[in-house]
Amino acid sequence: MSSPDPTPRPDPPGLDLGRLQAYLDREHRGLVHGPLEAELIEGGRSNLTYRLSDGTGRWVLRRPPLGHVLATAHDMRREFRVISALGPTAVPVPRAVFLCEDEAVLGAPFYLMEHVSGTPYRTAAQLAPLGPQRTRDLLFSLVDTLVELHAVDPEAVGLGDFGRPDGFLERQVRRYAKQLAASRSRELPGMDELQEQLARTLPVSPAPTVVHGDFRLDNVLVGADDRINAVLDWEMSTLGDPLSDLGLLVMYSSLDAGPDAPVATVRNAAGHPSPAELVERYAAASGRDVSEVAWYTAFAYFKLAVILEGIHYRFTLGQTVGAGFDRIGELVPVFVAGGRDTLAAGAPTARPSTSTTDEHRGA
Repeated sequence: MSSPDPTPRPDPPGLDLGRLQAYLDREHRGLVHGPLEAELIEGGRSNLTYRLSDGTGRWVLRRPPLGHVLATAHDMRREFRVISALGPTAVPVPRAVFLCEDEAVLGAPFYLMEHVSGTPYRTAAQLAPLGPQRTRDLLFSLVDTLVELHAVDPEAVGLGDFGRPDGFLERQVRRYAKQLAASRSRELPGMDELQEQLARTLPVSPAPTVVHGDFRLDNVLVGADDRINAVLDWEMSTLGDPLSDLGLLVMYSSLDAGPDAPVATVRNAAGHPSPAELVERYAAASGRDVSEVAWYTAFAYFKLAVILEGIHYRFTLGQTVGAGFDRIGELVPVFVAGGRDTLAAGAPTARPSTSTTDEHRGA
């Protein structure tokens, strides 16, 4: 009979379990009841997310990425504040446990939240066992959850000062142009033209709401009963134009990045509603005018192109953690083309798969 391997498992990148355990024992006594184990949750491309356990309890820890952190892009305080505020509402969020802003613990601010069970559906293959009708119902439920978020009164939940909604879209375009400049290391044909056209054609925003900033299917946890148990990844949340969330959801429902792409896409799943059906569902449930959804969809393409370019830049500096980062750079031109095509057509357009589009390979 062989004895157990006494070699301790190495800490995940970016997480010093010894320092964390000492901090918890000192500042949050009674929260954990044994040695911590942790694993990096794969799938995220920005803030780092870890699953923690002491053998009985389970939690999730979030911290910024390693190196080249853009100002305001990885604010743990904002994430913690918004999930704390939304806890009592109809929007499903994990319970916030505590925020630590002492960088001496892990080298960056971090927060702890409860572990919520559920599946983050990232691919059409993952949705296949549900069948067409359950998939269709799930995507409509995702839209209904977005409507619930946009129905929250920011003042009533203590988020009245969570953002500056006046001039939101203009600032958003300018902000991502600035982030692009901070991460720029190569030529990106069409990117500047897309940014300039978006800036020239800003729509008039409806009344502001809490916006998620990255609302899509793989940023929610779905239970075995197909109910959405939690909305995750609030790092880009603020007060602003609710149609920016809708545009992002439409963009992801129009995008075909190929079956092996390192960006989640489920649009080819059997039963997935069309982008137009998702827009109609949102319009009927929210009562908002969605006639300018093409602009918001094009902006979503631009925003994701900038974010992916920043991730690609961190990869070139050796500052990313996890698999799939070597292919992020080749997707950026696909998103740029998607944004330009959407503006030109005046409606959301599906991009061809990166697995069959030679012009974007190796970009």
